[in-house]
Amino acid sequence: MRMHSDEVAISTALVAELVASQFPHWAALPLRRVSSAGTDNAVFRLGDFLAVRLPRIPSADGQVVREQRWLPILAPQLPLQIPTLVAVGAPGEGYPWAFGIYSWISGDTAVPDRIDDPLRAAATLGEFVARLRSIPVANDAPLAGRGVGLAVRDERVHRGIAALAGLFNPDAMLNVWTDARAHPPWTDPPVWVHGDLNSGNILASAGRLSAVIDFGGIGCGDPAGDALAAWAYCDAGNRQAFRDAAGFDDATWARSRGTALDFAVTALPYYRRSNPGLAAVAYRTITQLLADRS
Repeated sequence: MRMHSDEVAISTALVAELVASQFPHWAALPLRRVSSAGTDNAVFRLGDFLAVRLPRIPSADGQVVREQRWLPILAPQLPLQIPTLVAVGAPGEGYPWAFGIYSWISGDTAVPDRIDDPLRAAATLGEFVARLRSIPVANDAPLAGRGVGLAVRDERVHRGIAALAGLFNPDAMLNVWTDARAHPPWTDPPVWVHGDLNSGNILASAGRLSAVIDFGGIGCGDPAGDALAAWAYCDAGNRQAFRDAAGFDDATWARSRGTALDFAVTALPYYRRSNPGLAAVAYRTITQLLADRS
């Protein structure tokens, strides 16, 4: 099912044509679509060691160039593996945008039954966030979509709360939002923010967190954007371990509830039918936010 009204059709045959015409040395490698809860890009595995990632929608155009610029700078300074961009493809064969070929990262989505020690995993993810935030921000660093202040999201959040009134108590969701908005905004210099730390972008191997993927939204802004993981990935038993390792102050932690609610009430109505995996993450996020206040 198409997720967006403006998404382009990306078939295995189209990707094979793009690879053959632009990277003929990889044309003989087997190619298959990868099941993913991602919304901006389609992913195909190319042989055993490569992945092709192609924007689905106009707003994702430019992500590969952003990753080309910043991933080599960030990777050596982070405690978990992140994608390595091997080559950049150009529009062609009727496909309109640049696309990326990346090294394949082994591992599986870091769902709870693949993690040996949830407390250690939460702390590892918190350390990743802290290390990312500590990397100096260059003058040409882009703005992270989830690094912006809560005030600009107000109308969207209220629409999302209304859309989910049949699933969750709207007053309880509104209380989460109002409490988050009551805390002071981030006024320090912007810091690096991954912007999409939900379980679909966190990989595990041999029972431990091993990698963070999908840096299409990498940019700078309010660090509360990466505290999303506290609600979208962690649970009540390990949330504090994540916070302690990440080093979030009280105001940032409070704003993170608003950031997480914004993600969830926007994603759940939109992707309920077209992307059940992401919708489940959004549902879980709201459940965690409301339970944390009880």
